[in-house]
Amino acid sequence: MGRLFGTDGARGIANRDITCELGMKVGRAVAMVLSDISSKRPRVLIGGDTRRSTQMLIASIASGLCSVGSDVLLVGVVPTPAVAYLVKAYGYDAGIMISASHNPCEYNGIKIFKSDGYKLPDELEEKIEEIILDDIGVPPLKIGGDIGDISISNEAIDNYVDHIASSARCKLNGIKVAIDCANGSASATARNLFYKLNLDCDFYNCSPNGTNINKDCGSTHMAYISKVVKDNNYDVGFAFDGDADRLLCVDEDGNIVDGDKLMAIIAKHLKEKNMLKNNTVVTTVMSNMGFFEMCRKHGINTVQTKVGDRYVLENMLQSGYNFGGEQSGHIIFHDFASTGDGQLTAVQLLNVMCETGKSLKELATVMEVFPQVLINVEVSALGKLRLDTDKEINLAVEYARKVLGDSGRVLVRASGTEPLVRVMLEGRDEKLINQLGQEIAEVIKERLI
Repeated sequence: MGRLFGTDGARGIANRDITCELGMKVGRAVAMVLSDISSKRPRVLIGGDTRRSTQMLIASIASGLCSVGSDVLLVGVVPTPAVAYLVKAYGYDAGIMISASHNPCEYNGIKIFKSDGYKLPDELEEKIEEIILDDIGVPPLKIGGDIGDISISNEAIDNYVDHIASSARCKLNGIKVAIDCANGSASATARNLFYKLNLDCDFYNCSPNGTNINKDCGSTHMAYISKVVKDNNYDVGFAFDGDADRLLCVDEDGNIVDGDKLMAIIAKHLKEKNMLKNNTVVTTVMSNMGFFEMCRKHGINTVQTKVGDRYVLENMLQSGYNFGGEQSGHIIFHDFASTGDGQLTAVQLLNVMCETGKSLKELATVMEVFPQVLINVEVSALGKLRLDTDKEINLAVEYARKVLGDSGRVLVRASGTEPLVRVMLEGRDEKLINQLGQEIAEVIKERLI
C-alpha cells in the first residue's frame, strides 16, 4: 500500500487530510507523469460525488492539471464507474474521481483511472507519490497558450446511462422496486437509468445537499430501505453507496441480500446460460464460507484474493475471468465494465429475476450464510503498521483458529482506507465466534493504541 494512495485511492478528512494544496499537487503530478508517457497534450476527465468539499477539490486538481498543460473535461456529479467508463469511451488520457465512497460527508478522496478505465497500477501511483511527497522532479509550469483549458460536458451522464441500460437482456417491467440513492452520485443517474428500463420504481434519499451523503441511508444503513420495502410492498429494494460503485439489496420481506448472495445468484445463472468465463468467480478472503460451499455444490470454481476490488479485478484480468466481487457489494461484470458498478449490478440482478421468473427471496435461498462477526477496532496509524508483527495479537489469533478448527475461520486485517483493524470470524457456532472475536479485539485495543 502506498503512502498517499491506499487500496482505493487517497482518502481522509477534506480540508485536513485531503486539502486544496494536495489537490493542486496531485493535478500537477498527474499531468507531469502523463506528459512523460506521451508527447501529446494530456487530456484528463474529472467527476465527483455530492459532498460539499467535492467541488472545492475538483477546482484545485483541475487548476494543477492546467498549470502543467493538461486540458480538463468536467463531467459533473457521476458515479465512480461512470468516470472509469467515460475516460475510455471519450479517449482521454486519465480520469479522476473525487469521492470518499461510503464514508461520511466530512471525508473525501481521490481515485485515478488510466485511459483504459482501469485504476492506476502501483508503479504509476508510486511515481505520483514521489513527485508529491519526495519532490522527485519539478512539474514544468506552463505559460500563455500552453496552459491547459477547462471544458464542461453536458452529455456524460446520458452516455453512461445508455451504456448501463444496454446491458438489460429482457423487458424489466412488472417488478416493483424501491431505490435508495444514499443522497450520493446515484441521485444524478438512477432516475434516468431505471425509468429508461420502464421499471415501476420509486426513489429515496435522492436529494443531496452536500452534507447528507450516506447519512442514515444507502448501503451502509440498510435498515432504511428494509423498512421502506416492507411497509410499501415492493418486490425488491436497491441501496447504493455514496459513489454508487456498490450495491446491497433487500428482498420483499426486507431481508438483506449482500454481495456474497448477489454473486451466488448471478454466478449460478451465468453458468446455466454458459456466460461465466472459465466457470470461475473471483472474490476475496472476506466472502462467507457459505458462498464457497454453494459454488462447490454447483460446480463453480472460485479464486480468492486480498480485500479490495482492485485485487479482484487484477486476478480477473490475469486469468481471463469475467465475473467477481466482494461481500461489500463491489461486483465486477468485466463484459461491461472495468470496475465495480452498483447500478450495473442492479440491472444484471433484474435480468436474472426476469429470466427465471423468481423473486429475489426465492433466488437468495441458493446460499446458506454461515454466522459471521465483524469487529472494527480503531487504532493509531503506527498501530496499523505493527499489526502483523505483534506477538500478543498473533497468539490470540492462533488460539481462535485452533478452537474453531475446520468449522470456522479467522481473518484480521488493517483497513486500506480508515484507521481501523478489522476482525472477522466465521463458523456455525455464533456464540463462540462472538466470544473469540471480542477476545482478539481487546488484545488489539491494548496493543495498537
